[in-house]
Amino acid sequence: MLNIVIFGAPGSGKGTQSERIVAKYGINHISTGDVLRAEIKNGTELGKTAKGYIDQGQLLPDELIIDILASTLDSFKDSKGVIFDGFPRTIAQAEALKKMLAERGQSVNVMLDLDVPEDELMKRLIKRGQESGRADDNEETIKKRLTVYHSQTAPLIDWYKNEKLYAHIKGIGELETITADVCKAIDAAK
Repeated sequence: MLNIVIFGAPGSGKGTQSERIVAKYGINHISTGDVLRAEIKNGTELGKTAKGYIDQGQLLPDELIIDILASTLDSFKDSKGVIFDGFPRTIAQAEALKKMLAERGQSVNVMLDLDVPEDELMKRLIKRGQESGRADDNEETIKKRLTVYHSQTAPLIDWYKNEKLYAHIKGIGELETITADVCKAIDAAK
């Protein structure tokens, strides 16, 4: 099984690169953001709870995310692998993912860090908000999301470096070049 964590600030290109990885390697994509947006749209209890956190630009509690992930992961047990997009976001979540995969005889192969300067992230997210109408892509919420990312999520870089699973990817430039760098890192980790 090929298990990949794709990592980066909001607007760094995780969704775009995930689509390309899925197409090239034939693995499944778990986007916690997409799962949560579907729950919100369907008006489920989980969706209502999640919406409160998302509207504030906050991360959801670990237990909530881990429960969602475990059931989604089990639905992919016959797959070639999984790309985790938007998870883990904290060291506690990374440890929970490691444990969850170990219980299934698997592990993370590589953590891809899409590194994009903050001014570029702001431009991308504001544009995405205008094009998609996503409520969490407005300037105030974007600033909160980036602050949360830097304070709570960025420490994962050191955690994955210590696990010897870290791959730095320059997330600006030509899309094809970024994808080639992503594939090189994946192929080296297989």
